[in-house]
Amino acid sequence: MSQFGHASAVYWTGQHNATNLWNPRYTWRCGCPISSRHNNALSFKGSDSLGHRVSNAYAIRTRPMKNVQPLQVVCMDYPRPELESTVNYLEAAYLSSSFRTSPRPDKPLKVVIAGAGLAGLSTAKYLADAGHKPILLEARDVLGGKMAAWKDDDGDWYETGLHIFFGAYPNVQNLFGELGINDRLQWKEHSMIFAMPNKPGEFSRFDFLDILPAPLNGIWAILKNNEMLTWPEKVKFAIGLLPAMVGGQAYVEAQDGLTVKDWMRKQGVPDRVTTEVFIAMSKALNFINPDELSMQCILIALNRFLQEKHGSKMAFLDGNPPERLCLPIVDHIQSLGGEVRLNSRIQKIELNKDGTVKNFLLKNGNVIEGDVYVFATPVDILKLLLPEDWKKVPYFRKLEKLVGVPVINVHIWFDRKLRNTYDHLLFSRSHLLSVYADMSVTCKEYYDPHRSMLELVFAPAEEWISKSDQEIIDATMKELAKLFPDEISADQSKAKILKYHVVKTPRSVYKTVPDCEPCRPLQRSPMEGFYLAGDYTKQKYLASMEGAVLSGKFCAQAIVQDYELLASRSQQKLAEASLV
Repeated sequence: MSQFGHASAVYWTGQHNATNLWNPRYTWRCGCPISSRHNNALSFKGSDSLGHRVSNAYAIRTRPMKNVQPLQVVCMDYPRPELESTVNYLEAAYLSSSFRTSPRPDKPLKVVIAGAGLAGLSTAKYLADAGHKPILLEARDVLGGKMAAWKDDDGDWYETGLHIFFGAYPNVQNLFGELGINDRLQWKEHSMIFAMPNKPGEFSRFDFLDILPAPLNGIWAILKNNEMLTWPEKVKFAIGLLPAMVGGQAYVEAQDGLTVKDWMRKQGVPDRVTTEVFIAMSKALNFINPDELSMQCILIALNRFLQEKHGSKMAFLDGNPPERLCLPIVDHIQSLGGEVRLNSRIQKIELNKDGTVKNFLLKNGNVIEGDVYVFATPVDILKLLLPEDWKKVPYFRKLEKLVGVPVINVHIWFDRKLRNTYDHLLFSRSHLLSVYADMSVTCKEYYDPHRSMLELVFAPAEEWISKSDQEIIDATMKELAKLFPDEISADQSKAKILKYHVVKTPRSVYKTVPDCEPCRPLQRSPMEGFYLAGDYTKQKYLASMEGAVLSGKFCAQAIVQDYELLASRSQQKLAEASLV
């Protein structure tokens, strides 16, 4: 679920939308031009300043017709799903409210947090809500961590990853609501769309019916799709899943020792189910193949997607993540007295004689002291900076098995508008590519009526992370030629590349391989006054944006619960300093 990124925000007026966003000459449905009378229906939806709402979300379809060139691109956002009544959403909302309603501290704690990704931002946000003073330190000059993005010389954005916000992300959805930015999520139709390698240029869909409750809508989507799995394969897969449905969470956790491939074979599920569906899902969830990924990861995702009616619904952020998501969190933190400092790279965790943290020493020579210290960086960075005295402690020693997985994000701007695509996330089912999207269609800020910008996740990337950008682009174009046979060729004799950006992350989310679950640490460490946050820490959503936000809430909750102890430590420290 990892795919799922500081200047002034970009606002689009309704007038601008109506006159410029969609020109009917460039909008096609089933190979036929759409007349100007459909202009309003094709406008972006989701905020009062953007176009008009469409009451019938299925009025415009993107299915290809027989003997007619498939469409395709229709740009229409769907209404926000009704998430607020779900159990998971309400639990997340209650946890959020506990920080705002907790007793105000007599003396706010000064909490120094390393890392301004979603985990660090979440930790700081909820500590500020509870009345404490977070000081958030980010090594780079950009917010977001694994959601970071940068603007190039042309003013175009390129990102660390292709980020998708699911309905099954209750803590993330609460966060958007708490910040008042729900309208920045562009919800897409309730479908999962897979490319067909054996039928270049064609797609297969799993369409979820909104009139059906979960899990019937998911079962319907699977049963109605006859292009990827045969009926015998569906039946064997369903039988194989029965123990997970009956055994619940206990069964799911017990499958951590098996890879996806091994579990499927053990349950008698045909290998073609893995090849047709779960290679794509494995790469989308953790950037690795089914012969490496722990089955627990797949079962957790399936549980969320099948048990929650809107769980598998997807939304794109309406612009770059640092501005559109991270900056509102920073504004909230600062409005409550917290601080966020960029270009503050930590060089060393310095310790007191009793083994507790004395301060963070920065690369620039500055020393940052606090009452409490939190590391919300990726696990690989924590391991690099771990003090020698801590490495023998079992809590920290177990971290050795947790290693970030390499991933590459590719952005390609073409000289024309590609038609063989959808306003949605697409599973490429390529051996090199994971998922991709035409961001010039799916994202308001990146919209372009004349040219496409494909953002693609290149995974698994272990063998490619050291290769040159040109080698990666050449390999990507060969794969795109299979997905767009009528529009793209590897030699660029068809669509031509205007420019590209390749973003390499040598260590991204932790690699969810078998038997790593027991190694994930709780947010409260055994070292008094030191805490952890990050999607690798203990929480049920594994390596995802939801996991990062939830880990930050758990970290903040642990600090709030430990307030009396931490406050007394602070007073003792002050008393000792005054005697020196």
